[in-house]
Amino acid sequence: MAARTRTRGGGSSQHPAASPREESAIEAWLRNLRLSGFTLFMLALIVVAVIVLAPNLRILLEQRAQIAQLEQSVKDAESAVSELTDEVARWDDPAYIEAQARERLYYVFPGDVSYLVIGEATADSGTVDGLPISDELQTTQVDWMSGLLSSIYTAGLTTAPPETQESE
Repeated sequence: MAARTRTRGGGSSQHPAASPREESAIEAWLRNLRLSGFTLFMLALIVVAVIVLAPNLRILLEQRAQIAQLEQSVKDAESAVSELTDEVARWDDPAYIEAQARERLYYVFPGDVSYLVIGEATADSGTVDGLPISDELQTTQVDWMSGLLSSIYTAGLTTAPPETQESE
């Protein structure tokens, strides 16, 4: 049998027409990779470490998030305590107590005249239709007599029971 000689490209000398395929850097690296027992042991050790430590890492991250949330709630509670302390300090002032008694309980000193406006309209309030309230005096032309007769006529000729008449 004749011995074949190998060329640099990996082809044999018997097929000169076939062009040798150049291998990429990754293929060359994988071809030269040699796995020893120590390498396989270290890879297995890394996989086991990841499997063992992953749940603990997840628990650690959850606890860190919970700690951050609890620290935020402590800061909120401290600010609420600070606001309440300021409120208590305000109640030590006699002028504040007097103002609160006048505003909340409508207390007045003897001899003072107090006016209580019920249904006070605000500056941005309007009519039921949403139109602004006019400052000018207006008169409307309403025929109240025909409105009264119409109401009496409707009430006298209705056949609905009295319970439904109130809701109309």
